[in-house]
Amino acid sequence: MYYLPQPPFLVAVMGVFISITCGSAFKNLLGQRLRESYKNVGQKSSFKIEIKDSAIATTYGGICLGVWIFLGGGLLILGFGIIPSYGVALLLTIGTASLVWNQINDVFLQLKEGGSKSLELS
Repeated sequence: MYYLPQPPFLVAVMGVFISITCGSAFKNLLGQRLRESYKNVGQKSSFKIEIKDSAIATTYGGICLGVWIFLGGGLLILGFGIIPSYGVALLLTIGTASLVWNQINDVFLQLKEGGSKSLELS
């Protein structure tokens, strides 16, 4: 009989792989959405991303899933049980995902109001 190695490093590596894969697709979708928004500046929803868009929701959900698996696997590696590990990881992932989603919408709003010059720090 085969036993899984302890600690489960493969779980954490799979989480990172899922996050990176979905993150690159999400980046491309945001870039495409931004180009479309610059073409349709007059529309009310031009510089706003919405969860109703299935492609964006799927890729962002994939990022969140990968982060959740990575954080849970990391806590498993540290020796916590499976339920506490993935419970804490779920809370951290949901909180961080909502903050990042709001930040992305704020950046799109800044781009709508001031163009790309509004994001420069100097």
